[in-house]
Amino acid sequence: RAAFMIITGHLDGDNRCRTGDNNGQLIMCIPECGGTDKSQLIRALTKYFLVTKKIQVMRKLAPTGIAAAEIDGMTIHSFLGEQRNSGKARMIKPGDLKLEKEWTLVEYLLIDEMSMVGLTLLAKLNRIICAAKHTDPQGPFGGVNVLFCGG
Repeated sequence: RAAFMIITGHLDGDNRCRTGDNNGQLIMCIPECGGTDKSQLIRALTKYFLVTKKIQVMRKLAPTGIAAAEIDGMTIHSFLGEQRNSGKARMIKPGDLKLEKEWTLVEYLLIDEMSMVGLTLLAKLNRIICAAKHTDPQGPFGGVNVLFCGG
């Protein structure tokens, strides 16, 4: 319940949910503990984003197809435009209109099953978001609010 209130308050512009760090960017870890019912939280957040007509600003990603299907999202690799274990990295070029279009509206990124996401993939996601949003890659995730879920 507390996580839901923090995230929806942030979405609605409640200044009590914002900090002076990172220009109000929300980076939150919601670990999966017994009885927390992470799936219910993700469903409730999705419904809230739908009801408030802000679903277009949210992307839900997971490291595997099964995990992505559970949250009605995409795999991280699909969203990055590359095949898992293909060895072919997506080329990031300034002015990549397709990349920019994919990220134009994204303000909230939910990553499920965070324990299965390696640092290399997370760093790649950071670089791609920063390139798409034209922000400094030293800042986290191009200013996108990130919710890390799961264990």
